[in-house]
Amino acid sequence: MAFIKNYYYLMIDSAQNFDLDQIKVKNKFTIIMTLLKDYKDNQIKHFRNQCKAKKIKFFIKNNIKLVVKHKADGLYISSHNKNLKLNQIKNLNIDIIGSAHNLKELNIKIQQKCSRIIFSRLFKTNYKDKKTFLGIMKFNLFSRITSKELIPLGGIRENNLQLTRLTNSKGICILSEAKKKPAKIISRLF
Repeated sequence: MAFIKNYYYLMIDSAQNFDLDQIKVKNKFTIIMTLLKDYKDNQIKHFRNQCKAKKIKFFIKNNIKLVVKHKADGLYISSHNKNLKLNQIKNLNIDIIGSAHNLKELNIKIQQKCSRIIFSRLFKTNYKDKKTFLGIMKFNLFSRITSKELIPLGGIRENNLQLTRLTNSKGICILSEAKKKPAKIISRLF
């Protein structure tokens, strides 16, 4: 059964293990590259060009220099990055997405001028040290107290994908399922 939102964010750490040919719908997907330290510039550039050819937005995590160098569509600011002096961003014409787990981090992302905020954990996850999760009702309450759009992340699996329709969000972000079985989850996102 197909699942439809306006846009989808896929967090990946390896371009080599991710096949862009799985994505058939244009202008709905954003790839957020999270681990770049092991990549050479030509590998990042190649993956960026593949994304551009398929009309997939390409974001880079926490590295303004690489965003500019590779002409990425945007910057992803992780929840751990609390730097409020991101002056270089003001002069760039890029989209900024942040990540938050609680109200304090949410306020920091608003101060960092993020256009959208990936808010985590929507559902229960299997991580040992991360027991708490929001649930749909709390996520929707948080989305009402901010003017920024919140994107749910965390615990979104093939078996609970349909439940994300109940969130006050135009999109979703997928991390674990994009890494483990991308073909299966991506085929359901249309």
